[in-house]
Amino acid sequence: MRFRRLERRALAADHPVAARESPEERGRILLVTPQPFYEDRGTPIALRYTLRALSQLGYAVDVVCFPQGEAVPIPGVRYFRTANPLAIRSVPIGLSARKLFLDGLLTLRVRERLRDERYLCVHAVEEAAFVAVAMARRRGIPVVYDMASSLPEQLAGQLGFRSRPVQALCRRLERWLLEAADTIVCSAGLSEHVRHVAPEARLQCWRFPAEAPAAEASALEALRRELCVPDGSRVVLYSGSFAEYQGLPVLAEAIPRVLVRTPRAFFVLVGAAADEDRRRLEAAIGAEAGGRVRVLARVPRARIPHFLALADVLVSPRTEGRNLPLKIFDYMASGKPIVATDIAAHRAVLDAERAVLTAP
Repeated sequence: MRFRRLERRALAADHPVAARESPEERGRILLVTPQPFYEDRGTPIALRYTLRALSQLGYAVDVVCFPQGEAVPIPGVRYFRTANPLAIRSVPIGLSARKLFLDGLLTLRVRERLRDERYLCVHAVEEAAFVAVAMARRRGIPVVYDMASSLPEQLAGQLGFRSRPVQALCRRLERWLLEAADTIVCSAGLSEHVRHVAPEARLQCWRFPAEAPAAEASALEALRRELCVPDGSRVVLYSGSFAEYQGLPVLAEAIPRVLVRTPRAFFVLVGAAADEDRRRLEAAIGAEAGGRVRVLARVPRARIPHFLALADVLVSPRTEGRNLPLKIFDYMASGKPIVATDIAAHRAVLDAERAVLTAP
């Protein structure tokens, strides 16, 4: 009941209380995320929107996160980072020894915050929701599970998690979490899965604002020169992480074929987290692509609108997973043609009238 009152107030953006109460007076929320924050990648981008919204609604938020990343100044938001005794500089997307080590330290930080503060609720992302439910529910604090992906599906590609018994255990743990959390927020692509696993769960699908500010002509021309895009080229853009599930190998296989059919095509792939990612993808594309492909490292999110404005076609080659790629909202806002794989994640918001959907 207490959570429902909190939810009603949060949804009522024009509630008169929001205008007269400070964040401290409205109460404090604990947000726990097992990622570096802030970095320009999917989940941290989504959480930045969430923090801005909570701040605008008048809530104070304590963020418990990994030690890496930038502390984005948002009114009413405080950051409590884990210790970093091993001086870890980066945490890749997906399961890793570094992530598991930092998850353990994150648990200690959450326990400390729950001991020192009284929170209205805990908003927990991905695997941190297990910790939140175990610790917060004992104190009578409701938990929001921010489900960025289905953990059994995400782990299925990892060595040691592929066997049938391990996958069965992962599915049981996921069912327990979906039933134990007070509410779940997830992408539209995951909603059917949640309903199948936990029919009685309280579920809300998220929608994030797509920002497509106009790019100045001078900035576009400067970007074109920076990338050495020949005059008359048709730019095909991929923007996002280079994680395996994003389907970059499929795109790499397609690029030489497209260039044979359409010599004016020019591919720009943005988002490599390391030089190794860039070299691996360039090798997969092959030398036959010549100088008509640019593989770039991550760029600040503020520059993405310039890349979107430069593009003639936007691509999303993801081959697996149910969670909708956050970039699709930006793609749609740009008004540019989209080519995407015909999978459940994309079908959550795309159809034949909004994109060219094709088998992976």
